[in-house]
Order: sequence, then C-alpha cells, then structure tokens
Amino acid sequence: MTSPVLRAFSVHFLTATGAVFAMLALLAAVEQSWGRMFLWLVVAFAVDGIDGPLARRYDVRTHAPHIDGALLDLIIDYLTYVFIPAYALFQSGILPGVWAWVALIGITFTSGLYFAGSWMKTDDNSFLGFPGCWNMLALVLFALTPPTGVIMVLIALLAAAMFAPLKFIHPVRTARWRWLSLPMAVAWTCLAAWAAMAHFAPGPGVSLGLIVTSLYLLGAGICQQALDRRAG
Repeated sequence: MTSPVLRAFSVHFLTATGAVFAMLALLAAVEQSWGRMFLWLVVAFAVDGIDGPLARRYDVRTHAPHIDGALLDLIIDYLTYVFIPAYALFQSGILPGVWAWVALIGITFTSGLYFAGSWMKTDDNSFLGFPGCWNMLALVLFALTPPTGVIMVLIALLAAAMFAPLKFIHPVRTARWRWLSLPMAVAWTCLAAWAAMAHFAPGPGVSLGLIVTSLYLLGAGICQQALDRRAG
C-alpha cells in the first residue's frame, strides 16, 4: 500500500501536468493547429475536474502541505482557461481587426482581476461571478462561428458577469443538482473533444449538444438563485 504522503504528492503531480498540457496547447496555437490546441485544453479541463476531489480525498493539505495545490491550480487555470483561449480568439481570425484586440485585452484584463478576487467562491462551493471559463466559450465559438457582433456581445456580457452577484455552479463541488451537472460537464467535455477532432465541423448534433450543455453549465447557478429568491 502507498503512504498517505505519496498519494498526496501524486495529486500535486497530477495537477502540475496541467502546466505541461498548457504548454502543448500553446505550441499548437502558435502553429495555428486549433483542433490540436483545443484537444490539449480539453485534457487539461478533464484533469482540473478530477484533481480537486482527489486532493480532498487524500487530504493534501495535511500530507503534502509544502505545495500550495490551490495556488498551483489557479496558475494553470489562468493559462488554460484565459490566456491561451484569448490568444486563439486573437490569432485565429475568428474576430476581425480591432475587435480581436478588444477581446484579447478585455478577456485577459478582467480575468486577471477576477482570478485574484476574494469573492470567487460561495458557501455552497459555487462561483460568484462568471469563473472565466473562456476555454469553453472559445471552443463553442470555433465550432459554431457566429457573427462578430454576437461574439463581442457574449464576451462583453461574460466579462461583466465576472463582477456581478450571479452564481455559477462548479459541476463537481456544487452539491445541488450534481446528479445532472456532473453528467452535463462530462458530456460537454466529450462533445468538445469530438468538435476539436472534427476540425470544428462536428455536424448539427454535436453543435446542438454543445449549445445545450454550455447553456446549462452557464445558467444552472443563476436558476438556483432565482428559485431561492422565489422560495424566500
């Protein structure tokens, strides 16, 4: 049997692989291999979904306190959720001219403030404000290629939502509706990988699935807030 210390450090090592996947995604982005870039981001997204439960199960704060797992996770999240997706939106040509600059600066600036904010988490382990999941938005935009106006409205709304008193679920940690949220997150991950492997021509079924799962993951927390206010 492995020791508690070894298991705890193994979780830190798993989290740190996200930095490697971020670098592989960035290298793919520099080569403008967008499908490969998003595949690495999807892998990083999957790792981010499982390392937290493992960290709590193996009590890394007690058995491996020399590494701050939360800080490590936050650094990698900024790379994979914000920095690389913003670069992809800028460099891919999906946004023309000045709009690419507006999106690049707006996403990185507002997300930097949000990630350093003390208000990010709620009592039920949800997020207060949009949690900067620009990797998810960018992948859906690549798959659906909506008009520039629609893209910019979405970016503006989500950037503002980071500082709004709106709740967004964590599919793993938010207990309420987890029976539905977790399968939705898994489905989104599979659909995203499919879209990336299909070079963002996934077909109407996958595109519809991405829209439905994305809307659920974005709106579930807000719906919970609305139900609580009605009940109160």
